[in-house]
Amino acid sequence: MDKVKIFALGGLDENGKNMTVVEVNNVIFIIEAGIMFPDNALLGVEYVIPDFTYLIENKDRIGGIFITHAHDDVMRALPFLLRQVNLPIYTGKFTSMFISDLLAQEGIKDYILNIIDRTSKFKVEGVEIRTFAMTHASPDNFGIAIHSSQGYIVYSGEFIIDYNALQPEYLCDLNELSEIGKEGVLCLLNESIAAENEGHTAPKHNISNKLEPIFESNEGRFIIACYRQSLYRILEVLDIAIKHKKKIFIRDNELRKTLKYLEQLGYYKLPKNSIIDKKDFNNNMKNVVVLVTGRGKRLFLKVSTIATHEDKYVELLKDDTIVVASPVVSGTEHEAVSMENEIYKEGGRIYSFKAKDVASMHPSSEDLKMAIYLFKPKYYLPIKGEYRHLITNANLASKMGFSDSRIILLDNGQMAEFVNRKLVSTNEILELEDTLIDGDANWDVTGVVLKDREWLSTDGVMIIGVTLDNKTKKIVSGIDVQTRGLIYVKDADYLVKEVMKIMEDTVKKAVKDRRYDNLECRQEAKDKIQKYLSKETGKRPMVLPVILEITNKA
Repeated sequence: MDKVKIFALGGLDENGKNMTVVEVNNVIFIIEAGIMFPDNALLGVEYVIPDFTYLIENKDRIGGIFITHAHDDVMRALPFLLRQVNLPIYTGKFTSMFISDLLAQEGIKDYILNIIDRTSKFKVEGVEIRTFAMTHASPDNFGIAIHSSQGYIVYSGEFIIDYNALQPEYLCDLNELSEIGKEGVLCLLNESIAAENEGHTAPKHNISNKLEPIFESNEGRFIIACYRQSLYRILEVLDIAIKHKKKIFIRDNELRKTLKYLEQLGYYKLPKNSIIDKKDFNNNMKNVVVLVTGRGKRLFLKVSTIATHEDKYVELLKDDTIVVASPVVSGTEHEAVSMENEIYKEGGRIYSFKAKDVASMHPSSEDLKMAIYLFKPKYYLPIKGEYRHLITNANLASKMGFSDSRIILLDNGQMAEFVNRKLVSTNEILELEDTLIDGDANWDVTGVVLKDREWLSTDGVMIIGVTLDNKTKKIVSGIDVQTRGLIYVKDADYLVKEVMKIMEDTVKKAVKDRRYDNLECRQEAKDKIQKYLSKETGKRPMVLPVILEITNKA
């Protein structure tokens, strides 16, 4: 029988950074390559990506990577992987447009992109792959079944069961799920992030019934904020705007591009002349819906910019109606509260949809149970979510008759190995380290850099500059001290004078003892000044001594 291993390089006990690996004999299949937005402890870090070490070391065994839909948490890390491993990509039509765009932006040209149908059968390295259509916020979303002689390994992806989603690009193919279940499933991997929610997600994911009364009871301009990747929700907003005969101004170029993709594929088309071009937009237009989109915190920061009259195109007016159609998620609370404060200062009306009233398009308990019922797996593996989500998901399987030995809870890097349709080991564990991406420069940030940023954010910085004659090493100008975030200099003149004295004495003594070295002298001064400042202020600021050596031409 085929030997099977399943493990995750990201996505377990965390929200985002999703990457699952399935090995059938000697062939490696990767499912998704996502990013995770950092918490506040990772100062200045743009996002976090998985550790690719195992994949790089075993690149000759990789059959390909499957990207199930066009969201950052499953595809945004792809360029970083492709820079180190050239491997075939398999994805749907809509997602392929985003991937092509993303790789072009990152300067990656040498790649193989295979466009597959949502429900299809094909082989990769001799292994049968089946895809099946699932309903999600992004069109062309699909799940994956990888065949082995032990049974299928099924990755259901991100989905909801919605019997009203009848468009082909959103339709869920329940018949295909049932057929795969009848043929035999070794292990089912179901996402966990909404497992705590009771019932089905649908129709709680719809916002039309909440948005319609707001349009009916308010006149004038509407500013509607929505996460850019909640495309299903954005289309609801557009439909309501068209229904109420309002023109639409789309603030963000990324969304304009997305709507063009939808139109090219025949998935969605706005009526002619319904969109206002940026060059034609006037901030005093009344019968208009301004649609603002963004990712995570940036969505609320964009609306704050409009409220404080700093946006290039849109300024908040007193009779505007603001609707935050995307509920606040973990890590964005501070920016959301700040945004509301700025709006209220300007006298704007604001409606904010709460998470308890508007569900994200992830499977709730009954959706997960439906997948378990149709696939009939021998083993159940909760994925995607914090540990409490994984446990809740596991408990659902337990209530459906799964014994503890058939429910698998893993950590990132922990491998589940199957032989003869039995789980034989979870003892093999890869040591993984998150890769921190800093801004747009794509730098991997070290712990030292983060520690420096923590110092700067809490205890401030002090810079001490002194100029020496290059030959004699004598001080040729006064010592300059600059501080930020530590003290108010005028109130601590004694402190600055003592720091200047420490710097001067350190340099003079090193020269007198004939042991002067620029780097060593700076380090010695730094240690002494830090000890002094810690004693006097109770803080440990970042201390940066600068010794500039110049040639005296006189």
